[in-house]
This record gives sequence, C-alpha cells and structure tokens, in this order.
Amino acid sequence: MEEPEITPELILNAYCQGIFPMAEPETGEIAWYSPDPRGIFPIETYQPKKSLRNILNRKYFEVRINYDFEATMLGCAENRETWISDQIINWYCELNFLGFAHSVETWRDGKLVGGLYGVAIGQAFFGESMFSRESNASKVALHNLIMRLKERKFTLLDTQFTTDHLEFMGAVNIPKKEYLKLLSKAITKPAKFD
Repeated sequence: MEEPEITPELILNAYCQGIFPMAEPETGEIAWYSPDPRGIFPIETYQPKKSLRNILNRKYFEVRINYDFEATMLGCAENRETWISDQIINWYCELNFLGFAHSVETWRDGKLVGGLYGVAIGQAFFGESMFSRESNASKVALHNLIMRLKERKFTLLDTQFTTDHLEFMGAVNIPKKEYLKLLSKAITKPAKFD
C-alpha cells in the first residue's frame, strides 16, 4: 500500500492525534512519533528561576515573534545529529505561511542568537526545537513563549520529549493517556498565537 503524501494538512492532523514527524538523521527518512511518557510545560504554574529573572531584568536580548522563521529553523538544524531535514524545513515554513507554525527569537546587536519554533492548534502549542548561539538565549525565548501562551489562554505546551535543560526550566513528563485527554480539549478551543 502506498504511503500518503505528506502535506501540511496531514502534519496538522497528526498533531491533533498526538503524533509528530522527525527525519532520521542518517537517511533523512521521515518517521512518526508519539512518545509515552510525554513532556509538557505546566503553563499556569510556570515560574522563571531566579538566575533567569536576573537575565530578563537586564533586557540583554531583544525578543521577536515570527520575524525570521526560516532562519530560526536553520539555527535549530545546526546540530550535526539533527532530525530537521530540508524537507522538514520546507513543510514547517509552509505551516508558518499558513499561520500555524511560529518562532520566538532572541536577537542581540541585530543578530539572531537563539530561539525556538513550534506549531499552534487551538489552545495547544507543540514545541519543536530550540537553539542558542549565546548563553541563555534559548531560555529567554522559552520564557517569552510561556508568557505569551499564558496571556493568550493556551492550556497545553507540548515539549514532546524532556531534556535536562527543559526539566530545569519546569517541564514534566506525564503518561500518554493523560496527555491525549489534555490534547483533545486544547485543540477544540480557540486561541490566537500572534
């Protein structure tokens, strides 16, 4: 049986079922994932660490939203072991054009120094990847993402997997069954990212 063509619509439909695509680093072949447990950020209870508050207070970085989405994706793809293939970049740039994919970017002295991107559907935001060319640049982007989601009444921030970096910032793992319940509610309620 022939595989269906991967389109932005197919990717959005997959997100609504708790599934997301990643390219295999060695082959570029697209694989679909739905991890158990699932990483999320509890948006309502998030509090920045004291060390991050000090950085935020100094206003060291300028934060921009959707200013250079493709450059943000390319920054995330800088890691040689990346799952972000050219195909993935093309699909998400199309999702950005359609108003579903968004970037939160940190700039300093006119240069992009960090950021993240993800997909918004209803009150759910699916964080995809982040990068940092300067210390704390991705932490500031993540903090600004969470504040934005809180202001705009988003109820779910999906991190897919957790890392030490994300756990330090407040991410937690929950069972997939619990995640799917949160997801089914979040995607049916309207919210506007930008």
